Amino acid sequence: MKKGLIIALLGFIALGLGQSSTEFDDMTVAWALLRLQDQQPEHYVQDIDPEKVRMGREMVYNGRAKMPDGGYSKYISNIYVCTDCHNQVKEDPDPANPNPEDRLVYAEANDLPFLQATTFWGMVNRETWYNGDYYQKYGALVDKARTSLYEATQLCSQECSSGRVLEEWEADAINHYYWSLQIKMSDLDLTQEERAKIELAVLIPGQSVTSGEEEMKEAIALIKSKIMLASPADFVEPPNDRKKGFGLKGNADKGKMIYDRSCKTCHRYGGPSLFTLDDSKKTFRLLKRNIPKGNHYALYDIVRHGTYAEPGHRQYMPLYTADRMSDQQLEDLRAYIELKAE
Repeated sequence: MKKGLIIALLGFIALGLGQSSTEFDDMTVAWALLRLQDQQPEHYVQDIDPEKVRMGREMVYNGRAKMPDGGYSKYISNIYVCTDCHNQVKEDPDPANPNPEDRLVYAEANDLPFLQATTFWGMVNRETWYNGDYYQKYGALVDKARTSLYEATQLCSQECSSGRVLEEWEADAINHYYWSLQIKMSDLDLTQEERAKIELAVLIPGQSVTSGEEEMKEAIALIKSKIMLASPADFVEPPNDRKKGFGLKGNADKGKMIYDRSCKTCHRYGGPSLFTLDDSKKTFRLLKRNIPKGNHYALYDIVRHGTYAEPGHRQYMPLYTADRMSDQQLEDLRAYIELKAE
């Protein structure tokens, strides 16, 4: 087919004369990819069961679910629930390019916690889990979880939440809940031309304006370039000289956002941590005093190294990777602590 006709067809669809704009916007990324003959993921659910979604959601938020007969399932963990570390909604302005600075601004604008782990929103649209330095550090422990959402969920249930093995029906219900949080085409940052190319390929699967297969491959690659296929995880060290820090000027206003939306999310009255933070001068002075000491109360060390669960003390603090909190944000947090300690 001639180039001019191809452009005309793209323009035809871009103007909304083909598939309706609403229909395209409501189309899920997973459905579009399968329509384009992309490989079906192992965790794929064709028919999402609302009752399973309900139970899965309750386990994520509350640690257990109300059963259809009126009883309750066992708690997955006596310490944590999934929402202690994971948001359930979009948390990055650009789903394809997660950035902690942009994420904090977005969290403030949308009243979201600023957490260590990535959101469950779009979880089913990823292709790998426990990426980067998690694999480099933990090796065999996360090996199966890297390429299986089922195994990743089981690992998180047992290790990350200091909990137990999920029963098959529980893992299935949580998977159905994940699928209720899948990404739609309207969530993608598409230009009009990109949108038209995808829509044309989805409308005519297996047929071709030029070669068919090539058109679909291009559409698949374009869609996948607009989402996060794997959560980045870069472990970084505290500054060598804790007293001097990273040598970056901190912004106390941004530090307050981090203190409120990150630190106090867990370190609150009734929260999962045994160490409670408040807004008293005494608390800020304790935090400031420990900054250069390199212990569990020291800002740089606790954020970059976290702590480990131990027998008889299963509470622990997950570390923040550089992808979840930047060095600059650590200096912002320090600036706020020092300001409030005066």
